Amino acid sequence: MTLSTRGAAQAPAVLVLEDGRGFRGRAYGAVGETFGEAVFSTGMTGYQETLTDPSYHRQVVVMTAPHIGNTGVNDEDDESGRIWVAGYVVRDPARTPSNWRSRRPLDEELVRQGVVGISGIDTRALTRHLRERGAMRVGIFSGPALPDGSPTDHAALAERVRRAPAMKGANLSAEVAATETYVVPAIGTKRFTVAAIDLGIKGMTPRRMAERGIEVHVLPATATVDDVYAIEPDGVFLSNGPGDPATADLTVVKAVLERGTPLFGICFGNQLLGRALGFGTYKLKYGHRGINQPVQDRSTGKVEVTAHNHGFAVDAPLDRISDTPYGRAEVSHVCLNDNVVEGLRLLDRPVFSVQYHPEAAAGPHDAAYLFDRFTSLMNTVPMEDPRA
Repeated sequence: MTLSTRGAAQAPAVLVLEDGRGFRGRAYGAVGETFGEAVFSTGMTGYQETLTDPSYHRQVVVMTAPHIGNTGVNDEDDESGRIWVAGYVVRDPARTPSNWRSRRPLDEELVRQGVVGISGIDTRALTRHLRERGAMRVGIFSGPALPDGSPTDHAALAERVRRAPAMKGANLSAEVAATETYVVPAIGTKRFTVAAIDLGIKGMTPRRMAERGIEVHVLPATATVDDVYAIEPDGVFLSNGPGDPATADLTVVKAVLERGTPLFGICFGNQLLGRALGFGTYKLKYGHRGINQPVQDRSTGKVEVTAHNHGFAVDAPLDRISDTPYGRAEVSHVCLNDNVVEGLRLLDRPVFSVQYHPEAAAGPHDAAYLFDRFTSLMNTVPMEDPRA
């Protein structure tokens, strides 16, 4: 159910976590009810890219920055064709946007796309709660979705929240990926062809490759090995995406590893590579989300400020090189906040991955060199005939 922007702003709303804690506020965006996993994002900017990132499918995003909506919504910064978050939580929404590219207020866009949100709550207290207790299921209820129209019956609402599906064990990539292959042409002279497996890819990612002379064929998450090699790729890319990596099929990843095709994975793709190499994955307590996460490249010692959006991580040893079915592997990058694995590299094959988002939409550009590294691998590795 949705109302006008003004009507939504006047409606009472309540956010209820699965452990029973609740927060009262005002509806922001659509009026109604929604359920998902409560997570927080520490980005000070880039809310439009966050909202349209498919990796946030079935998640209710809490913004730690207090002022949201100041620059409105434009027609250039979307990372996909729609808003993917299950719900949106802000403290102090902008009354009037002010930016030369703005086309409409953020709350109007949330109403238009049916995204239920809440404003006027203590997002700092909610974030601290999630840091201490961990990411958990949550519901947002506003207007007629509230019992008797008022936020009083938290126990009954919390019970409904606990019946919502959990993120652990969720297989979501096919729900957000393209259903048909499409091509992003190279900008300027074409140098390479890449098969990008869409597990929830952001629009800026193939654009970054196109800027380097790569023709990108974006394939659905359900693509087969034959589909990948039918385009005779110089390299294969595994994208970001939502859900539990333990549920994903590894047939294509293992086939690419066996053939020795240059492979680059990010975020969810990093987790799939880790599983294919024989490492496990696990759910983080509250994940990494935002555009200010410090990561160290262990080969150079350089520290990068990076964009993140993940709730799962690879369980690989930091203190030694590991033997895998495809040769030796090492942890190439590590998060300086908590020592979580942020990258993998094979020493005997042209394969590497990172847990973060190097496309910088939104976010810093420290990791842009990774696309150049991928290009260098394709430039130096002789390709095997896929028909052999």
